[in-house]
Amino acid sequence: MTIGVVAKLSEVNIQTIRFYERKGLVLPEARSDSGYRQYTEDAVRRVRFIKHAQEIGFSLREISELLALRIDDATTCASVRNKAEEKIADVEDKIRKLEQIRGALNGLVAQCDIGKPVSDCPILEALDEVDFAL
Repeated sequence: MTIGVVAKLSEVNIQTIRFYERKGLVLPEARSDSGYRQYTEDAVRRVRFIKHAQEIGFSLREISELLALRIDDATTCASVRNKAEEKIADVEDKIRKLEQIRGALNGLVAQCDIGKPVSDCPILEALDEVDFAL
């Protein structure tokens, strides 16, 4: 099948397929006599896998590792579970950081008197401080 068919069946655009090719995540099986890339049904499956893994937060590097685990006969489910647990820890760390950002923003907004001129804006003043920290 052509890149356009793979893109349509995978519900991504052609540029996404080409990007995945440059990253080595999806490769054409062959080229037609006229030079067009030819893919198998496996390419559609891989693109969907990549897309789903991205939706739950895996980076392309991590997805590449998952794909490598998938084809290694010595891999057990424990190896894949370990990758998922690492991603959970990463997500929890990001949530903590986002909560700190939300707290800092709430504090800045609470100090803001909307009637003041911008030259006296506590939000801008706080961001301009050398020792500003979350």
